[in-house]
Amino acid sequence: MSLACGLTFDFDAASVWLGSYQSRNPSMISRGEFGAVAMSRILDLLRKYEIAASFCVPGHTALSYPDLVRRIADEGHEIVHHGWVHENPADFSEQDERRNIERGLEAIFAAAQVVPKGYRSPSWDFSERTIGILKDFGFAYDSSLMGSDFTPYYARQGDVFDDVNPFIFGENIDLVELPVSWLMDDFPHFEFVENDTYGLSAPSKVEEIWKGEFDYAHQHVCDGIFSITMHPQVIGRGHRMLMLERLIQYFSADGKAHFTTLIDYAEAWRAAHPLDVWVRSNAVQAQHASGRATLPHQST
Repeated sequence: MSLACGLTFDFDAASVWLGSYQSRNPSMISRGEFGAVAMSRILDLLRKYEIAASFCVPGHTALSYPDLVRRIADEGHEIVHHGWVHENPADFSEQDERRNIERGLEAIFAAAQVVPKGYRSPSWDFSERTIGILKDFGFAYDSSLMGSDFTPYYARQGDVFDDVNPFIFGENIDLVELPVSWLMDDFPHFEFVENDTYGLSAPSKVEEIWKGEFDYAHQHVCDGIFSITMHPQVIGRGHRMLMLERLIQYFSADGKAHFTTLIDYAEAWRAAHPLDVWVRSNAVQAQHASGRATLPHQST
């Protein structure tokens, strides 16, 4: 059986340094410029193997590099909403979080006349309101959470949790979650940021890890999706591009995998797993109608 394989690229450009790292250092900001340089390498490689991929684009990037974002769409790739300037949604009020979503939508449409159906939060950070906001904006799927590895699930709204009481599961809503993992992200493996991330790994290490994850998914979760998160300013270095091409060849050998955009997979998965049917058969990640366990009474 052929495993769905989603190659995803977070085209952050300068926004990750401006937003997540709050930097105004011209040297650090210039690191994002290389992402734009690397985009042509990536798009050419995808065209060589006739692969449609998903590009997660902040609004700031769309306005900074409209020609590249337009090229992404023109070459048949998916554009995914990736915030405004790679901000943490939890740092904003509800009104401002909503406005950041709007600004991202407006910028992507201005650059490429595309309205994204998918969302990936900057740095995979959420506020307690994010799921509800995504629902209100009508997104079909999210790809920011880590409650599974290869198997999608329906996101929940209204979870309640703290460090004292048992976790209270909220209500599953019609928002397909395509899970992610830092293990499957190139940034922590390869990037170097003082006092934050000390990557600079050899591609051979990452290639071994990603091949191993792929082999397990193909053998045990072949109806799932194997997804890799990459950043043009990271994966676009020459020796890493060679690794990416080797991985593409490995994944596609003998028909083991077929490449898909996240939206195509999410829509097919939703059609095969209606929300009400899925909730009844997935107690681990579905809402718990039975409530939660309580501690036995302890007398003093």
